[in-house]
Amino acid sequence: MSRRDRALGALTGLAIGDALGMPTQTLPREAVLASGGVTGFRAAAPDHPLAHGLPAGHVTDDTEQALLLADVLIAGRGRVDPADLAERLERWEDDARARGSLDLLGPSTRSAIRAVREGTPPQLAGANGMTNGAAMRIAPVGLACPATDLGVLVDAVEEACLVSHATSVAIAGAAAVAAAVSAGVDGLGTATSVALGIAAARAGARRGRWVAGADVAARIAWSTELAGRHDVVVATDRVVSLIGTSLATQESVPAAFAMLLLHPDDPWAACCAAASLGGDSDTIAAMTGAMAGAIHGVGAFPAEAVATVQRVNDLRLDERVDALLALR
Repeated sequence: MSRRDRALGALTGLAIGDALGMPTQTLPREAVLASGGVTGFRAAAPDHPLAHGLPAGHVTDDTEQALLLADVLIAGRGRVDPADLAERLERWEDDARARGSLDLLGPSTRSAIRAVREGTPPQLAGANGMTNGAAMRIAPVGLACPATDLGVLVDAVEEACLVSHATSVAIAGAAAVAAAVSAGVDGLGTATSVALGIAAARAGARRGRWVAGADVAARIAWSTELAGRHDVVVATDRVVSLIGTSLATQESVPAAFAMLLLHPDDPWAACCAAASLGGDSDTIAAMTGAMAGAIHGVGAFPAEAVATVQRVNDLRLDERVDALLALR
């Protein structure tokens, strides 16, 4: 398997996980399981608070913002200009609103964009962002930066976080996902990718403005223990009840790692399991898919699923993957 196959797997897996979780986001796990759990793409319910009207296989803000960040990285030749990212995010929300979407900027990003609009320098606007908006869109940094030097990778993650999520918790979560994706692209396997994710989270927690919150690295390590000690059903229940599935970085990022570890050989099963968690399931499944796709490559997903996300969404993944790998 080539590095390009794994890099394409990361962005394709992100989109697949996102689309699987689209109709279950914001729902309680009990409601998701009552409907049979997630076993494939389906349209959002007509009364869904965010996704109503979206067809089966449609992605959400997770994929769209990840590709937006990819374009910022490519335009900046590997650097993220906070002002450019802020402007593109604001334009993205205007476009999404014009399309009738209710799945717009999250609370941390919206607050930061408002601050920039009111005169705060973009590099200072993210001082209060703690949610998972940075982690959900960080996968392109993992494609553009090798994991051989975690310091350089975490530098790049911090730069991508400045405008909206410049806190210790948010940077730790984003660094964990980026490092796991980067390690996967280099063919290092699940165990090593998770270990590097934990190490990156520890390093990321020393960046940005310190805020009180559960330690992301420790929670990811805890997820490895849950996966190793319990069967899939029991471990998944404990992820929901003890780790959590909200948009808090210290919940959703460890939950994504847990789904990766509980289904280490099957990216599709990992994404379906993540999408079945409820809560912020589209983001958790998107992060799970990005990491699993990087480790196993695009060919590990069902060909029909890959074709569906390509058909339903105009993602243009191939050209972005080539440009990001050129930066790497």
